[in-house]
Amino acid sequence: METGYLALVLHAHLPFVRHPEHDQALEEDWLFEAITETYIPLLDMFEKLEKDGVDFRLTISLSPTLIEMLNDKFLQGRYLRYLRKLIDLSAREIHRTRTDKSFQELAVMYNTKFSWALRKFVDQYQCDLVSVFGGFMRRRLVEIITCAATHAYLPLIMRNRQAACAQIKVACDHYERIFGRRPNGIWLPELGYAPGLEDLLAREGLKYFFLDAHGIMHAEPRPRYGVFAPVRLENHDISAFGRDLESSAQVWSSRVGYPGDPLYRDFYRDIGFDLDFDYIRPYIQPNGHRKMTGIKYHRITDSSDRKDVYNPGMATERVAMHAEDFMNSRVKQAGRLGSLIDRPPLIMAPYDAELFGHWWYEGPQFLESLFRNMHSCKNTLALTTPSEYLEKYPRNQPVSPAASSWGRTGYSDVWLDRSNDWIYRHLDKAAERMVKLAAGRPHAGGLERRALNQAAKELMLAQSSDWAFIMKSGTMTHYAIKRVKDHLARFNSLYEGIEIGRIDERFLANVESRDNIFKDMDYRVYAEI
Repeated sequence: METGYLALVLHAHLPFVRHPEHDQALEEDWLFEAITETYIPLLDMFEKLEKDGVDFRLTISLSPTLIEMLNDKFLQGRYLRYLRKLIDLSAREIHRTRTDKSFQELAVMYNTKFSWALRKFVDQYQCDLVSVFGGFMRRRLVEIITCAATHAYLPLIMRNRQAACAQIKVACDHYERIFGRRPNGIWLPELGYAPGLEDLLAREGLKYFFLDAHGIMHAEPRPRYGVFAPVRLENHDISAFGRDLESSAQVWSSRVGYPGDPLYRDFYRDIGFDLDFDYIRPYIQPNGHRKMTGIKYHRITDSSDRKDVYNPGMATERVAMHAEDFMNSRVKQAGRLGSLIDRPPLIMAPYDAELFGHWWYEGPQFLESLFRNMHSCKNTLALTTPSEYLEKYPRNQPVSPAASSWGRTGYSDVWLDRSNDWIYRHLDKAAERMVKLAAGRPHAGGLERRALNQAAKELMLAQSSDWAFIMKSGTMTHYAIKRVKDHLARFNSLYEGIEIGRIDERFLANVESRDNIFKDMDYRVYAEI
């Protein structure tokens, strides 16, 4: 009999970045790095666990924009070019470091890893990572959920009900086209929730979503089990799961989180910035600006500027220790909670997927070690998914959650402050115009239908929460501002052409080719309520 459950949830998302107009785009590296360092290692871990008979469980959200990029032939081709360039660079590094054994061993490690990733991606996965994830879902080892269509921060676009509805419906329809059935759950972008959002989720048949802890703890009435059991939304057959703060702190905390251990690889120290410019120039940006290459030779060490050489063996030993500590902490936590509630407590631990492998190089090893420990120890803490838990415990307390997010201060400050608040009057106006277009042209065909569908895509791409976040964080700000302005400009051009009946087909074709997301988009989603 289980005395508690652990549900690990990974949120896999990247904004839609695709630039065929440039021979090389720095922002496309976001996807390529995540494939190499997170998605392929995760899939490889699943394969090894399944082969060894380890009965693991994991929930992962694959955002629609991420799926679209992973399935895009153009980006797949650019990823292969990216990998081959890294294989070439790491081979040169093996030669350059020939007089320093510790550095050369790391160069060999990277060359082996990049070559392995290329073989996995091409030969084993046939460049189709999404289908491989889907296979694990069909075997009930992984539960895949969806996210809003372009990761819009829903509390700030809900002023236009149709705009929020469209983000959710397009995401659910997209999931069904990819995986052959409707999703059970949804990851609300940034865990952003506002009262009334459950109405829109329930319309699409969704069974659950996630909230940050204070969204649950400040609910009315106050949940008797806190965040350690799901709650049911009043007047709806949909549940909300709350984030556990204790398990989050052990991984996320900048002060005590595992990824900050001095033995782990340092993310920020990269040869793209360390090595001689003429040597590294063929592997950085075409304009000569340096960039991360993914080859990093140092460990975190300490807070000083001095960095020791990374030692993979020492890091692996530390990973095993941290995985065991995490498991034991959750067992003790469940034991404490078990005496306070009348059912086995559920510990919900959600993280960004890209933390594991990209930001925290040893992250996939940590997960694999955790799963193996839990399988071999046969302790009373069991892994589960939200759907499995709801099957066992379908009756849950009805409440009205509080507005919340997992951003700093816990509300909407990150996505609505002086650095980015200007975008919302434009997004609201564009949404108003899109609703007007959809309502007034229910039977459009031909060129007009193409323009309406593309206008809907441009609005959604402008609504991505990533742009407001980047503006707030101050990294790549110029790019984020340009993306919002470009999508809104394209939307307005299409809107004006549709309104006056003079659609520029050449302009439309160019935009369709550039922003080719959601090929089955139906603009009438903005007319449905």
